[in-house]
Amino acid sequence: MTESSAFRTDRYELTMVDAAIQSGTADRECLFEAFARRLPDGRRYGIVAGTGRLLELIRDFRFTDAELTWLRDNHVVRTPTLDWLADYSFRGNIWGYQEGEAYFPGSPLFSVEGSFADAVVLETVVLSVLNYDSAVASAAARMVSVSLGRPIAEMGSRRTSEYAAVAAARAAYIAGFASTSNLEAGRSWGIPTMGTAAHSFTLLHDSETDAFEAQVAAFGSSTTLLVDTYDIRSGIDTAVAVAGTGLGSIRIDSGDLPTVVAGARAQLDSLGAVNTHITVTSDLDEYSIAALSASPVDAFGVGTSLVTGSGAPAAGMVYKLVAHRDDTGEWVSVAKTSAAKISVGGLKRAVRRLDASGTARAEVVLVGGDPADKTEPAEETGRDRVLLVPLVTDGVIDERYLGAAGTERARLHHASVMRELPIEAFRLGRGEPVIPTLYEHR
Repeated sequence: MTESSAFRTDRYELTMVDAAIQSGTADRECLFEAFARRLPDGRRYGIVAGTGRLLELIRDFRFTDAELTWLRDNHVVRTPTLDWLADYSFRGNIWGYQEGEAYFPGSPLFSVEGSFADAVVLETVVLSVLNYDSAVASAAARMVSVSLGRPIAEMGSRRTSEYAAVAAARAAYIAGFASTSNLEAGRSWGIPTMGTAAHSFTLLHDSETDAFEAQVAAFGSSTTLLVDTYDIRSGIDTAVAVAGTGLGSIRIDSGDLPTVVAGARAQLDSLGAVNTHITVTSDLDEYSIAALSASPVDAFGVGTSLVTGSGAPAAGMVYKLVAHRDDTGEWVSVAKTSAAKISVGGLKRAVRRLDASGTARAEVVLVGGDPADKTEPAEETGRDRVLLVPLVTDGVIDERYLGAAGTERARLHHASVMRELPIEAFRLGRGEPVIPTLYEHR
């Protein structure tokens, strides 16, 4: 039986439904949007991730007898609301930016149309997924952009919770990482997995030679030997002596990496292991990867900085009601106007405005119209790329965005999106969003 995701939420989502049912407003048709008012400080773009995971959680957002009993016993909501929850499944429409897409301040990247009750109960699960996964993907994209095409492995499972580890591996893969150490991410999402041995394996044996011989006997000479348990130079000598000049790779997890890597490359070459690759780990982030751009590194492994968003562990997204139908059936724009948290109300669609060379120059948010217009192109220019795609229609999820196939689809889309961004997007220094967000009212 599939586990219900209904309790991955905050209490006030259900108490709002409870009060709205009592007041007679629960069925009022509404439009909610998830968006970021700003990017994390100094970032030039963000990357949408988590959509495929989120759609599966929405599919499984059901209140079974276990959830209903707990709500009843703890007096969270009243009987009419319990009856409504017992029959809940999302029945509305959702449009969103494709997973892997770039986003900017104000981008309406996840739009939910349905009754107030249907849509509001999804707020917490929408934000918990998009905020974390997008933070990881945004950090991962920065790392990939400075890796100069060299593969990066995700290896942060031990630096976050067991659930976040799987989500982080998926988000990093969408943003261009090559593999993950996490087996559940491999099983659930089809991500290539990697990993050989840690320092404990070397320490288990009576000598480094014994450890390397055991590993080569198990996995062959194409394996990766961890050479910095004791002395790196001695470790490299031992690795080549055991595995031969056909040794696949060495891994270095400590030291002044630019200096150590240069020395390791020269030593391997002098021993005849000219095709042996060098993988480095050791608390890397986008800045240390960039600092190794001129070093003879063949691959990277990143953990802590990735799963914590490299200093921005949440993307800062919010989920706001932006429009609802009035008693005559007309859409009415609504928006929060309190200081520092102003929202733009109204129905929206969005396009990425490109120049003649195909480079992104603006994020254009078109305000007004009807929800059905969200996937229609803008009239002004043939170089506007429509950003919103239908994800859920009348409660039916588009399965192309689910599972391993959806993850691979997002990865391919991300690669094409990154080719559109101006070159300034890839500077690691602090800066403003690389393209402006423009609002055009209809």
